[in-house]
Amino acid sequence: MKHLIIIVLILSCKLSLACQCPITSLTDKETNKYDIIFKGKIKSVKLNNTNSEAVFTIDELYKGLLAQDFKVLFNDADVCKIEMRAGDEWIIYANYHQIDNAKMDFCSRSRKFFKNNKEDFFAETTGISYEEELRYLQSNLGLHKLMKENPNRVENRNILPTGNQSIVIIICSILGLIFFYVLINKIFKKIS
Repeated sequence: MKHLIIIVLILSCKLSLACQCPITSLTDKETNKYDIIFKGKIKSVKLNNTNSEAVFTIDELYKGLLAQDFKVLFNDADVCKIEMRAGDEWIIYANYHQIDNAKMDFCSRSRKFFKNNKEDFFAETTGISYEEELRYLQSNLGLHKLMKENPNRVENRNILPTGNQSIVIIICSILGLIFFYVLINKIFKKIS
């Protein structure tokens, strides 16, 4: 019985410390760890356990090449999950996951804006307020322009043609084959 109590205590201590991240100060070295840094509001959230996504409308871009709306992936099934809700304002620190989205982990410097400063637990863990962090990013990284549209979007590459488009493609292919056949026959008749 004594061993069981010790095992339960050890496991509960590990679970309680599972959501602890190393405390880091906001420096150039820290910001260099991330490909993308921006301030934005969540436009929509789609929960799907480990593949959850939040689409942000970016207000200020400090690092990266992004369009106005940008998708950030996160793990909603994790014990240390990040709670994302539409309308919330965040400063996001993330790394590219694919061309048009990023992956954010629990221990990134990403932080939510709280209207009441007393609720801002990020200020306790980082030692800096939301406004101070914004001022640091604006002065040290500067504001970057957003791309008008992401040229690397892949969502339109696999669209099948409509019925009329298919018929036109088939007719053009048949005419091309006939033209090629006639051309080859003329060339062989001249040679022989």
